[in-house]
Amino acid sequence: MSRPLRSGSTRPVPVRELMAVSADGSRLHVEVHGQDGAPAVVLSHGWTCNTSFWDAQIRDLAVDHRVIAYDQRGHGTSPAVGPAGYTTGALADDLEAVLAATLEPAEKAVLVGHSMGGMTIMAAARRAGLREHAAAVLLCSTGSSGLIAESRVVPLRAGAVRTRITRAVLGARAPLGPVTPLSRRILKYATMGTGSAPDRVDTCARIVHACPRVPRVAWGHVLAGLDLDEGVRELRVPTAVIAGTEDRLTPPVHARAIAAALPDCLGLTELAGLGHMTPVEAPEAVTEKIRELVTARLPVRETAEVESKEEEVA
Repeated sequence: MSRPLRSGSTRPVPVRELMAVSADGSRLHVEVHGQDGAPAVVLSHGWTCNTSFWDAQIRDLAVDHRVIAYDQRGHGTSPAVGPAGYTTGALADDLEAVLAATLEPAEKAVLVGHSMGGMTIMAAARRAGLREHAAAVLLCSTGSSGLIAESRVVPLRAGAVRTRITRAVLGARAPLGPVTPLSRRILKYATMGTGSAPDRVDTCARIVHACPRVPRVAWGHVLAGLDLDEGVRELRVPTAVIAGTEDRLTPPVHARAIAAALPDCLGLTELAGLGHMTPVEAPEAVTEKIRELVTARLPVRETAEVESKEEEVA
């Protein structure tokens, strides 16, 4: 089933929706797709996005998986919070709250994070909730530190001037306004590969422009000072990494550094010609990698055990 969007496209309809409550009382909108008892996949989106960013993955995976997606605080229909609520620690708290609200005790899932969603997983690397529930992790188009120094969004040579301008761009307070042909071109340049299809550019533009200004700016400041290198070294779950070779926001140098530092890296996949929005730009490749992780790390016998327990309760 699906519900219409203003653009005429459709969205997958969750089998249920709920509000998870984080450690500081913040509420998080959560969607559950697919059938109970199926292998679980948890999707964590990036900066300025929302659950609709994962529509392609949800459509494909919900046929034979239980897919859990949530809006990061201040994004989508998750309410904004006070100034003190925008931290990497809060991201970790939120992920733990979602896992606790949607998974049975000790139930395993494949966790997938794009951009800030990947940073969420790295921030939670030492958390008991992640270690209890994560069977494997997929990090898409993300970084752990040095984002503004390495970013190539500003077309200048690397150095102090480019870093200073990039910091200002991340924290820019100007409203994005409606999607226009010019804003689409700007967004495509900054976040997507040169060959990205117009409909996928439009999808990303509508998602990004829907992000409220206050959380966009607040999270932009967090990203500018990001340092999660220790989280990478503590992420002791089998982890695969995906990056686009034309990613200007988090260039492949970040993915390579993460892959080299992970205690249990399952490999780095660099997608030629793609930018930062890999789950939208190359949905088939990202979904295939998720399926590979589920097949390898969530054996059928574990799924059968969950179904058996549910039948006993019933």
